Amino acid sequence: MAITSLKPSRKYTVGAQYICFDTEDANGGWTTTFESSVTKLPTITSVNISDDADSYETYASGDIYDADTVVMKKEIQETNIAFPEDLLARMRGDTVDTGVIAEGGLSTRPFFAYGVVIIKKDGTKDMRWYPKCKLAENTDDTETSEASNKDQTDDVTINAYGFDDNKTKAIRVLTSDENNEGITEEAFFAAPVLTVAAAKALRPVSGTS
Repeated sequence: MAITSLKPSRKYTVGAQYICFDTEDANGGWTTTFESSVTKLPTITSVNISDDADSYETYASGDIYDADTVVMKKEIQETNIAFPEDLLARMRGDTVDTGVIAEGGLSTRPFFAYGVVIIKKDGTKDMRWYPKCKLAENTDDTETSEASNKDQTDDVTINAYGFDDNKTKAIRVLTSDENNEGITEEAFFAAPVLTVAAAKALRPVSGTS
């Protein structure tokens, strides 16, 4: 059996995040149609993405017959150096009217697509769209200014849910693959990507395989 030696590039930094609101149906349900505007925010200082999963085992004849893990959702926890108040209010489901926010009332939080970029040391990118998301929680902490600088950050937690029959949570493009070298960040995040075929369609013609 052949042995393949790999030396993967290390993670270097988190890049920008992208938000695009869903055009929900009459009952407030998620649809595959999104608003034409995508908001780019180069504000993240850290991001942690984890599986909310349920594992179970099936026993037969005194042994483990099968084992499965079901990922219910992805939990995205991020820290921002700044975050637009009106955008965050809209994610909470608050009423926003020309800089005036009615906060904390009875409301339904809207669905939106969330995108983020992880940049590797060699310059390649791991670009991700999570098409079906809702805001889970956010912090609103402020401290007094002092003589020495101290960054004041906002924590935001987003839940990403399955959006197709296979309960897919995200579509990712790795530019470390030679087939995807020509896919730019601008092209990938121009609109939410919902299928592998749609992601591959972003490849330049010369890079199609």
